[in-house]
Amino acid sequence: MPILQVKDVTKVYEGKVTNRAINQLSFEVAKGEFLAVMGPSGSGKTTLLNLISTIDKPTSGEIIFNYIKPQNLNKTELAFFRRRELGFIFQDFNLLPMLTVEENIVLPLTLDNQPVEVMEERLNTLVESLDLKSFLYKRPNEISGGQAQRVAIARALIHRPTIILADEPTGNLDSNNSREVLELLSKINKERKTTIVMVTHDPIAASFCDRVLFIKDGEFFNEIYRDDRRQTFFQRILNVLSLLGGGQVGDLSSIRLP
Repeated sequence: MPILQVKDVTKVYEGKVTNRAINQLSFEVAKGEFLAVMGPSGSGKTTLLNLISTIDKPTSGEIIFNYIKPQNLNKTELAFFRRRELGFIFQDFNLLPMLTVEENIVLPLTLDNQPVEVMEERLNTLVESLDLKSFLYKRPNEISGGQAQRVAIARALIHRPTIILADEPTGNLDSNNSREVLELLSKINKERKTTIVMVTHDPIAASFCDRVLFIKDGEFFNEIYRDDRRQTFFQRILNVLSLLGGGQVGDLSSIRLP
């Protein structure tokens, strides 16, 4: 049984001009899978993530998490579902500036009224595995972008969500920090069997995943699975991107895997 099912989902935004952002899209995500979603600008990637994260509702079709259909939940149930089942990692970190690193990380447990012992135990585990000890009591403006993203990953993991949704998590990082964050996500995925769905425009980031789903104009375009060698997977990702078009492809031929 897949952990996430997207079934024939369509999202239409009404306005002066009707915009069909997602059109009859269907796919599944297995438990423990690390999935990348790619596509040109305007292909519907962010809309798709908003639908999966329950921030937005499909116009038609349904999204199912482990037998739960979020669109059938009331406001209170939905807030509870989101807080318990989903972890979020954003491009711009979304850390609260007035809180320390430690306070930012335990925030989901604070909101969930978890006991202090639970907070301490889970925090200690993450501090160790994500190497956060040296800046735990600093505020977000006192740490680097790479460190901030590690804090955001810790915050997304601390309540042990069913699935992590990552929106361009390396978008604001240099190549060294990007690689560190991707290796970290990969490690979390393998060691904890955490399911991750990551929207990215970066073929290097996508090459860390098990599978890449490509969408174009809100529709399924292609999907490819990782093989034994990351280098050949990376090359296959570039090949599909060149078929996809969308402006970013001219400069892909010079990219080499670090």
